[in-house]
Amino acid sequence: MKPIVCKFGGSSLADGTNILKVCEILKSDPNRKYAVVSAPGKRYSGDTKVTDLLYQCFREATEKGDCSETFAKIRKRFTSIVEELDMSGFHIAEILDETEKQIDEQRSADFTASRGEYLNARVIAAKLGWKFVDAKDIIFFDGSGALDEKRTYAEIAKHLDGCDGAVIPGFYGTGSDGKIKTFSRGGSDISGSIVARAVNAELYENWTDVSGFLTCDPRIVNSPEKIEVISFKELRELSYMGANVLHADSIFPVRKGDIPIKIKNTFRPQDPGTLILPSKQYVLQGNIVTGIAGKKDFTVIFLEKSMMNAEIGFARKVLSVLEAHKICFEHMPSGIDTLSLVIESKYLTEGVLDVLLKEIDEAVHPDYIRVLENIALVATVGHGMASNIGTSAKLFRALSEADINVRMIDQGSSELNIIVGIDNDDYEKCVRAVYHAFFGKKSK
Repeated sequence: MKPIVCKFGGSSLADGTNILKVCEILKSDPNRKYAVVSAPGKRYSGDTKVTDLLYQCFREATEKGDCSETFAKIRKRFTSIVEELDMSGFHIAEILDETEKQIDEQRSADFTASRGEYLNARVIAAKLGWKFVDAKDIIFFDGSGALDEKRTYAEIAKHLDGCDGAVIPGFYGTGSDGKIKTFSRGGSDISGSIVARAVNAELYENWTDVSGFLTCDPRIVNSPEKIEVISFKELRELSYMGANVLHADSIFPVRKGDIPIKIKNTFRPQDPGTLILPSKQYVLQGNIVTGIAGKKDFTVIFLEKSMMNAEIGFARKVLSVLEAHKICFEHMPSGIDTLSLVIESKYLTEGVLDVLLKEIDEAVHPDYIRVLENIALVATVGHGMASNIGTSAKLFRALSEADINVRMIDQGSSELNIIVGIDNDDYEKCVRAVYHAFFGKKSK
C-alpha cells in the first residue's frame, strides 16, 4: 500500500506535550511512514517562535561575532522539550553546542533559520525510533533558486527506499553552491508536498492547529461554515487571496502527482478536516460558492485610449514598464479601449508610482490615466458558480444592498471566481455581505 506523508508545524510542535501527541498520531496508522516537521512554534500568546529567535541569532552573530545571548533561549527551549519527552539518553547538549558553533562560523541567514527544523527533526526521530533524514541531502535547488526536481525526487526515493519510518526537517534544502537554502516562511508545507510527490504517496496530511479550511475569515464572520472538500484549483485561488492555512506553493508538487491533501488538527485528530482533491478526483459538492477570501491595499492604474484594441503590442509595452522595475501585477482587466493594472501597493514605494506613470505615458501615449489607491480585492470562489444561473446577479445584489461601491470587476473565463475591487474601508462589510448571500448566515 502507498505511504502517507505527514507534515506537522506551528504550535503542533511547540513543546514536549504536543510532540507526544504528534508521535501518537504517527503511530496510530502504519501507513504514516514519513513525517516532515517545522520548528517549534508559540507555546502561548506572547511567546516567540524558534525561527524568529534564530533570525535574531543571525543578526547577533553578524553584529557581535557570536550568538550566545539569543541562542541561550533556544538551548533552554530544546533542553526543556527533551526533558518533557523523558529522553535522558538523547544528548541534546552536544547537538546544540555544534549548532551554535556552526551559526557563529557560517553567519548565514538561511543556515541559521533552518536549524529550528533540523533540531526538532533530530529530537522527534529519536523519540519515535525512526530514521533522521537531513533535508540538505534530499532537496536541491538549481542555479536560479528553483527546485531541482529531477535530482530531488531521485535522492528522496533513494534515501527513503525500504524505510519504515523517517523524520525529515522541512523548510530547507541545498543550493547550487552547496550551502543551505531555505524556502520562504511557511515553506515546510512545500517540503512535505515534495516528499509526498517523490514517494508517490496515497495522501499528504498537513497537520496544523485548525480543523481544516473555513469558508471565510472567522475574524470577519462569526463561526463560518467549514469546507469539507475542495479542489486544488479552488484552494489555489483562496490561498492566493489570503486564506493562509496552507502555503500556496505547496500545492504544485502534489498536484502534478494527483495526490490528495488533507488538512487536519493535531489537537482534535478526530475532526474530519478538509480534503483537497485533484481535478480528476473532484466531484462538484452542490455548493454554489466554496469560499470567500481577499486582501487589502492595492493600487489600480487605469488607462484609456481610443482604438486600443487595434494597437498591436499595447499591453506588452505597458507590462514591459513593470518588468523593467521588477514589479508584479495581480490582475489586468481590460475593455476595447481600457486597461487596468492591479498592483499591490507595497511595491509602489515613494516615487515609484510617479515614475511608472511617466514611463507608461511615454510608452503607449494613453488618452487618459487615472490612479485608484486603497483598494481591496475580494474573491468569491467555487466550481458551482459556472453551472448556476444568476450567480453574478446574486453577488452584486448583495453588495448593492450593503451599500458597497464596486470599483473594479474581474472574472476569468473558467468562471471559477469573481473578483471585485472595493474601497479598503468596505472590505469587512463586503466579505460579510457575500457570505450572507451564499451561505445564508448573518454576522455581526
